[in-house]
Amino acid sequence: MNLSKSATFTLPRALRMLVLAAAFLMAVPLQAFAAEQPAGEPLTAESAAEFLEAFFASEQAKPFYTGAAVVIVKDGEVIAQEGFGFADAEKKKAVDPANTLFRMASVSKTFTAVAVMQLVEQGKIDLDEDIRTYLPGLEFENPFDTPVTTAHLLTHRSGFEVRDPQSEDLHGDFDLYVSIEDYAKQHMPPVVREPGTAYMYDNFAYLLLGLIVENVSGEPFEDYMQNHVFGPLGMDSSGFILDREQLERLATGYFAPGGEPIDPYVFRPTVMPHGGMVATAEDIGKFMIAFLNEGAAPDGTRVLSAESVAAMSEYRNAIHPLLPDTTYGFESAPQLPLAGTSHDVLTKLGDLPGNSSMLLLLPEEETGVFLTYNQAGALRDLFYLQFMAAFFPSYGAPADLEAFGQDPAVRLEDLEGLYADLRMPSLVYAVEAGEDGTLTLSDALIGDRTLRHAGGNLFVDEMLQRFAAFRVDEDGTVYMKETALNPLGYARKGETPVGYKDVAADHPYAPFILGIQSLGYYPNEEGLTFEPGRPVTRAELVWHLMATSGLRGSTSDTYAFTDIAGHPLAPYIQAAAELGLVSGGSDGRFDPDRPATRQEAAVIVWNAYKRLFPETIFADVPVEGNTAEWALPAVRMMVALGLHGPEVAPSSSGVPVFDGADLLKRQEEAALLYRLLLTPVQQIADGLMEQPAAA
Repeated sequence: MNLSKSATFTLPRALRMLVLAAAFLMAVPLQAFAAEQPAGEPLTAESAAEFLEAFFASEQAKPFYTGAAVVIVKDGEVIAQEGFGFADAEKKKAVDPANTLFRMASVSKTFTAVAVMQLVEQGKIDLDEDIRTYLPGLEFENPFDTPVTTAHLLTHRSGFEVRDPQSEDLHGDFDLYVSIEDYAKQHMPPVVREPGTAYMYDNFAYLLLGLIVENVSGEPFEDYMQNHVFGPLGMDSSGFILDREQLERLATGYFAPGGEPIDPYVFRPTVMPHGGMVATAEDIGKFMIAFLNEGAAPDGTRVLSAESVAAMSEYRNAIHPLLPDTTYGFESAPQLPLAGTSHDVLTKLGDLPGNSSMLLLLPEEETGVFLTYNQAGALRDLFYLQFMAAFFPSYGAPADLEAFGQDPAVRLEDLEGLYADLRMPSLVYAVEAGEDGTLTLSDALIGDRTLRHAGGNLFVDEMLQRFAAFRVDEDGTVYMKETALNPLGYARKGETPVGYKDVAADHPYAPFILGIQSLGYYPNEEGLTFEPGRPVTRAELVWHLMATSGLRGSTSDTYAFTDIAGHPLAPYIQAAAELGLVSGGSDGRFDPDRPATRQEAAVIVWNAYKRLFPETIFADVPVEGNTAEWALPAVRMMVALGLHGPEVAPSSSGVPVFDGADLLKRQEEAALLYRLLLTPVQQIADGLMEQPAAA
């Protein structure tokens, strides 16, 4: 399971994870995949052991794991099965690949897909049938003529509104039981895109697949998996229920080597087809051998037909041939520099707090690799690059772009605009066409990148040496896939903003207001007024900041403030309080309808960022204006990072003037929201931290 938020992930921590992942991938040497590829070292038991020992002992790998387990299979046999580091650092308990349990996270989805394909073989599921056939009593809105099918669920193209697990879904009550059906009914999303048209990684889709398995088979999902997948393959340590006996064998999760352990947790629903499986590395090795043997274990036990294995190995959709999306149960591997992603490589990645995993299959090479470790992070990306460079470098050969040179070229002006990631709408890109035939791609995590046209709808990211591609549909909808920040889905171009009667084209705040309108946070209807000079209330400010950050309101029935009960925005105010972003007065009130000041807005943003950036880097930032002493650190940060609009201008002495005590107007809030979505704050802060060292 890939979580955008969890019980232990705050917004700043999640942002830091994305920043570090992007920086890490940019730092991987591209020389590993030079233009001329060597044959690669033969993969044998001896060479695999040497590779693993060198990799896990390297200074590159050490910061990214506390304990790890690896199994490598080749030609129907296990050629390497090793544990590295500690399953429990405090107890000095070593990882045992045959006994240590790890959370499989989203690798669970591959096994859920296996169960679905078994029932397809039996004629009990039709992949092209409306899922309502298999989910009686489960209601959802679908305004399109196209039904959601089982195939759409398997390939993450359901069109459902995103429904990722929330922080409250991870908890410590091992006695609580919530059924898959009850959870699905409570959280069922509507369809918001025509099914089959766009790729968005969809945890909820695989939860529904688990419910379909239950309904069609007549067995509880966890029993079905034991009876028809784990048992037949001899995967004796695998399951979807984490009981207290298994908890003793479960690897302790960590955020970083030497860090505090993560408290044990279970899920809501109790059985999670989309991410709740636990297993040993040894067990996953048994599955890989059977899958690579067309569905049959070495003793002849068959869990899949050869036809089902072939169906699960075929990529079903791609925005471009070099950028395939998913199969039934697998997803495309990370791009190799200037090579894209091969259709002959199958992967499934998984992430939960305190765990990351990678299932890698190379069917043409009869090779499988499974890596799992008790620390969420980018170790698997480094492993994948080095493993492929060592043994299968031909997959990293630069793509033959001439093959796509004759494809109809997209018009660059059609691609310009703001794009929001379908799964993480707070991940926003700005695309601008240049006169030299390139595109500039900007975002808040990496900054500006140049995309060079490589033919048709394909572009080369000159910074990262990866490919990006666009798709323009007949109705004018534009999608983009770029895999540096989110390989698990598309970003969609915002609607053309119709504007407002009281915001002229040359209004100094028009770019910010129209940009936020394009992204759908402001209504996009003809004839409306915006009231750019109207003050924003404190409740509105919190709501807008939370919404554009992709954060939902709290489900708590108790409030941190005495005066927000019954307020329509109370859930957002409470969520902000739970995250430590806002506080009330000494009387316990929040005053939600009082106009917010600019310095109050600055402090909320500072409360989100101060765990990322030390206050000292902003201490010498010059600023003038009527700002209260308690807000000065926040205001200095806002000025240093450029998180404001044209209301902040230099004084006669050249020092920025930030009048923090002034009321925050709607036009100024629009500029703040826009800047927060697109300003590369990490890069700016890194530059400030380097200045004292340079001096």
